[in-house]
Amino acid sequence: MDQGPSGGPGAPGAHSLPGCYRHPDRETGISCVRCERPICPQCMISASVGFHCPECVRRGSGTGSSAMNAPRTIAGGTLAADPRLITKILLGINAAVFVAILALNDEFVTHLMLVGAFPPPEFGWEPVMGVAAGEWYRLVTSMFAHQEFLHFASNMLLLWWLGGPLEAALGRVRYLALYLVSGLAGSALTYVVAAPQQPSLGASGAVFGLMGATVILMRRLNQDLRPVLVLVALNLVFTLLAPRIAWEAHVGGLVAGAVIGYAMVHAPRGRRALVQWGACGAVLAVVLVMTVVRTMALT
Repeated sequence: MDQGPSGGPGAPGAHSLPGCYRHPDRETGISCVRCERPICPQCMISASVGFHCPECVRRGSGTGSSAMNAPRTIAGGTLAADPRLITKILLGINAAVFVAILALNDEFVTHLMLVGAFPPPEFGWEPVMGVAAGEWYRLVTSMFAHQEFLHFASNMLLLWWLGGPLEAALGRVRYLALYLVSGLAGSALTYVVAAPQQPSLGASGAVFGLMGATVILMRRLNQDLRPVLVLVALNLVFTLLAPRIAWEAHVGGLVAGAVIGYAMVHAPRGRRALVQWGACGAVLAVVLVMTVVRTMALT
């Protein structure tokens, strides 16, 4: 079965970047163009030129209550009081499903895991279980299912480390779209490439999507890419060398996350929504086509 990336983040190299003036523990290479104070992704507000800090935006807009002048993230999302809310909810859902799998019998996880078709086509029978049998929901449910503690813990640790900064930088809605679409892309590639009877499960595709988006975001902010590149490289090596790993979910999620992340942080201000949601829609369209074609081939 698909096992999530177990390698932890690589040891970061030496840093010389200043800390955000509101969050001193967060290093950043971006400064407010008005007051020149260093600001992290959670604090930076996109402007026509560069980025502004929340205080300068409030002073510039008078009361700071206007929706047009409301503080925004680098991707155009609304700044939230709790920048990790969606990450916490995703962690909670994964944890609840994990506990349910441990508490119930194997039949429960059988209904959640990703299976292409069973019995496989070589049996000469119509599939009675799997995505090819009409159970498309498995592309989603498998993203939240884990059977082994190490698999669950490694994925959730990476979700917490990568998810919080990304949620703060993108905003809640965009971050959730990144997570779900990346996970679906990983599931779709697994469905297309893996043996139809091979079961897989885990949040690895979505987590690798967060990795891909993190690389794009850090490059956009001119931050040191070495720690996250080491993290991605280690996990890819582990994916290829470790047994019982469905590499397709990892690769599919990583590519989708990088594509969506690029659209999120590089979209031109005037067409931001069109580019961002267009990229999500394009990836979903690819997922749909892949799923339909594979289903036709298996039935």
